[in-house]
Amino acid sequence: MTRIVLVMHEPLGSSFAECAEHVLGHKANLTVFDVAPDCEPEAQVRRLAGMLQHTPGQATLVLCDIFGATPFNIAKRAIKLATEQGFSAHLITGTNLCMVLKALTEQQDNPEQLSKNVQLGALRGIVNADNECKC
Repeated sequence: MTRIVLVMHEPLGSSFAECAEHVLGHKANLTVFDVAPDCEPEAQVRRLAGMLQHTPGQATLVLCDIFGATPFNIAKRAIKLATEQGFSAHLITGTNLCMVLKALTEQQDNPEQLSKNVQLGALRGIVNADNECKC
């Protein structure tokens, strides 16, 4: 099963995990790596790389909130470090709750397919409610 890791601005990752548990009705099977505003990025890169390497044979999907922001840069560099040790992961940004729920409900061994499904889940979750229902 693909491991899901949330690397986001603090407290967004923890909040997504709590919300997923609320919606799913059970503890979410994911790892949260919240990035504090006053963190030392290089130390966080090493810490995350170490966490990723704990399960080298397991496929991993890393979800970040904003492309180009500090959590993304930490994740990208940590994955690069871990890759040098034989680890591989997929990295997706722009994460919303629909993506987290899709990743958790479709966890599978094929990280490429899971990445595609998560991206499609994000797009399907964006609905102009004015056009879809008459409230």
